[in-house]
Amino acid sequence: SGSGKTTIGRAIAGLTPVAAGSVRLAGREISALRGRARRGVAAQLQVVFQDPYSSMNPALRVEQVLAEPLRVQGVRVDDARNRARRMLDLVGLPSSALGRYAGGFSGGQRQRLAIARALVAQPRIVVCDEAVSALDLSVQAQVLNLLRDLQRELGVSYLFIGHNLEVVRFIAHDFLVLHDGRIEEKAPADEILRSPKADYTRRLVSAILSPDPDVQAQRRASRLPRANGDASAPDAATIGAVGEQTGSASPVP
Repeated sequence: SGSGKTTIGRAIAGLTPVAAGSVRLAGREISALRGRARRGVAAQLQVVFQDPYSSMNPALRVEQVLAEPLRVQGVRVDDARNRARRMLDLVGLPSSALGRYAGGFSGGQRQRLAIARALVAQPRIVVCDEAVSALDLSVQAQVLNLLRDLQRELGVSYLFIGHNLEVVRFIAHDFLVLHDGRIEEKAPADEILRSPKADYTRRLVSAILSPDPDVQAQRRASRLPRANGDASAPDAATIGAVGEQTGSASPVP
């Protein structure tokens, strides 16, 4: 916690002011855009937030929730309804959900709705800020599989922010490891997990739980000498990861 994962994600999405540096989308500087110019970027850059219960207004019907980003783009009502219906089908919810209130769904269903809302505008990039950490394990697996399937079908890229390395490894092609607001290491996911270079990354990898008790005992033994008296011991909440559809080693933003 405090490594800067969410701050970076919110800055890229335009929800937090950028104090230094720049944010570029397809070579265009977007961090200083305001008003109508920023709304134009919103169609290409969407967000799925951590908490499915607070990320949408429970007083709105699903059709209103999904139509909101389309209305900003000037999409006609009938077209918006058709696109909303198609997105519900893609995320595994019935079209009858359009007439229901968002507050009447479970956490996993709401997160599916949040994913549908993010994708209905046909963005190039979706920032997933701890998008599954508030869900039960079985629901996590369903949502992660859904995200991967949608990535293949729609060609969308994810900036996937998480603290669980197993979850991040499942969905991401490239890792960016953060610690105290600094980049410790950046590499393809398999390389990070197979041969991490930074000491902090090695400790994070050693903290991954294993179902094999012997392997788990070895990992625990490898951590303890480093963690004793070390204030910088891993807190399992410092991984920012980039998932993107091409599988190349370059990050999306």
